[in-house]
Amino acid sequence: MNELFDIAGKVAIVTGGSGVLGSNIAQSLLEAGAKVFIIGGHQENVNKVLDSLSSLGEIQGTACNVLDMDQIRKVKDEIICQWGKIDILINAAGGNIPGGTLRDDQNIFEMNIDDMNKVIDLNLNGSVYPCLVFGEVMAKQGYGSIINVSSMATFAALTRVPGYSIAKSGIEIFTKWLAMEMATKFSEKIRVNAIAPGFFIGNQNRAVLINPDGSLTERSKKVLAKTPMKRFGDIKELNGAVQFLCSDAASFITGVVLPIDGGFSSFSGV
Repeated sequence: MNELFDIAGKVAIVTGGSGVLGSNIAQSLLEAGAKVFIIGGHQENVNKVLDSLSSLGEIQGTACNVLDMDQIRKVKDEIICQWGKIDILINAAGGNIPGGTLRDDQNIFEMNIDDMNKVIDLNLNGSVYPCLVFGEVMAKQGYGSIINVSSMATFAALTRVPGYSIAKSGIEIFTKWLAMEMATKFSEKIRVNAIAPGFFIGNQNRAVLINPDGSLTERSKKVLAKTPMKRFGDIKELNGAVQFLCSDAASFITGVVLPIDGGFSSFSGV
């Protein structure tokens, strides 16, 4: 393996690590030789991921509310006590909730404001707060790589998901802002980037993209019509970009939002 891409021995934190996206990234980092600590919303789900991945390498994890700074600080202390450093932070916590998504027969003025605020809080501050806590460790040690998760919802207005779109757009500018802050005030060896996944079929969006009989929904057809590769992504297709951004191969890359989308964000559709 090219040593530029080597992340063996690095300590990586993955928020949202009990979800599909986070657990996939955690597995990839383990297979690359990193030590991984996953954070999830419920201990039962965290335990399932730990059980399934423990044979691949050194992995630990706990339930933690990523919107509670005190809880995040306790996790930080636990990781530092165990491994002494934090090299990588992947902020994969997020997602949508039914009340935060407009139905086809609804308009914006019928949005449940409380649910929209929950979506914005989780998808924006759910990454900002871990960056503040774990990023401070990186600032003190003088190195580290943070990767946030943006979305196709920041490149164009996607129907039905206003709260999610607002939050992920905030993630994009926060990524650029924190990259500037870390490099100018602490160390050029602290890099902050984001990935912007395209359309992958997972538990949260399956009902929107796939009909009960397995056929494509109208939304799916619209997505594929605007995707030059004419297919959905495989969740594992995120892993190479993540490892690259974590490694020394990306040593002069910071403040970047990298689409992993089969061309969706670059194609006008005409």
